[in-house]
Amino acid sequence: MGYAQLVIGPAGSGKSTYCSSLYDHCQTVGRSIHIVNLDPAAEHFNYPVDMDIRELISLDDVMEDFGMGPNGGLIYCMEHLEDSLDDWLDEQLENYLDDDYLVFDCPGQIELFTHVPVLRNFVEHLKRKNFNVCAVYLLDSQFVSDVTKYISGCMASLSAMIQLELPHVNILSKMDLVSNKKDIEEYLDPNAQVLLSQLNRQMAPRFGKLNKSLAELVDDYNMVNFIPLDLRKESSIQYVLSYIDSCIQYGEDADVKVRDFDPPEDDD
Repeated sequence: MGYAQLVIGPAGSGKSTYCSSLYDHCQTVGRSIHIVNLDPAAEHFNYPVDMDIRELISLDDVMEDFGMGPNGGLIYCMEHLEDSLDDWLDEQLENYLDDDYLVFDCPGQIELFTHVPVLRNFVEHLKRKNFNVCAVYLLDSQFVSDVTKYISGCMASLSAMIQLELPHVNILSKMDLVSNKKDIEEYLDPNAQVLLSQLNRQMAPRFGKLNKSLAELVDDYNMVNFIPLDLRKESSIQYVLSYIDSCIQYGEDADVKVRDFDPPEDDD
């Protein structure tokens, strides 16, 4: 049984920084993980890359050879990866043992995890190879500055959740850059009535029914809550990692009791 995180989220949400910090934390505690780059446009890394899609195909080559733009070229690269699952990916996975832990750093093009089937087929292939996979969706905490932006982030997260059909963990990244954490506490575990009240105050009356439907949608899918991540604090990284480990049943033989681990309290 292998284990994997699929790290997704909008461009600029801190996916690569998360992967780098996770690797450093695991090095500190003596735990082994392997970071995989799935972004054919990536150039610089702050972590050792154990598997790299650019060995298969790169965005620069596609743009040069086919005259594509960056968005179309990225989709082409990912579809080429999808066509290569049975050869290139299987060959790469042969280098890892049954209990290895892989972290896939994905591109930030939102359609890849909302409606294009590439990542879903990628995940299904991992499952056939006996991997337990968890989707880790990162949203920039500075993006959640008001209720309308929060709802937008929730809708993208829900779309990815439905598309991928995986255990799903939402993370509010870049909490170390938030000056007043109390401003976003209400968005960590949202209340439908509070959301509706805020939406109605900010939007015109004609959007009342839409606001009600959106608030109820977030409330019905009560899995839409967010874990704050402050990369300055090892305890915050450990809590997020323990939560994800629980989702993919990592370390069950070692009797890891994730439920007994409380999130660190902010000093602010």
